[in-house]
Amino acid sequence: MSIAQRPPLPPFTLESAAKKARAAEDAWNSCDPQRVSMAYTEDSRWRNRADFVHGRAEIVQFLAGKWQREQQYRLIKEVWACSGNRIAVRFAYEWQDAAGSWFRSYGNENWEFDENGLMAVRHASINDLPISEAERKFHWDRSAPRPADHPGLSDLGL
Repeated sequence: MSIAQRPPLPPFTLESAAKKARAAEDAWNSCDPQRVSMAYTEDSRWRNRADFVHGRAEIVQFLAGKWQREQQYRLIKEVWACSGNRIAVRFAYEWQDAAGSWFRSYGNENWEFDENGLMAVRHASINDLPISEAERKFHWDRSAPRPADHPGLSDLGL
């Protein structure tokens, strides 16, 4: 295995796709743009809402701004389907804005990977729902990944 590989590699099974999605969830929950960017090809292409991002440098810049705005970020991903080198996931994340208001953002992502397991294409559609602090469902220590015993999206009814 070369350093440029990010297992699991395509073609994906439901089991390997779930491992890939959990690795992505853990990386994104770190809120470390540089760490997250290393899972993507050098020339990765994204559509995130109405933003179009191209390449790792733009990914880092985009994520740094995102996590400056979206504080107390906690994300859960769940595989919807997979085939060959593609994975579809649904996700939800909770975050707080600078004014202290809470939101839950829901979405779907379509991922396409190269032969080394790096994501070459990412399409994300996302909707935001204002929530009260009492409505929050994602509770774990921000300094660590989501615990294995914390419910996933289906278990939470999301």
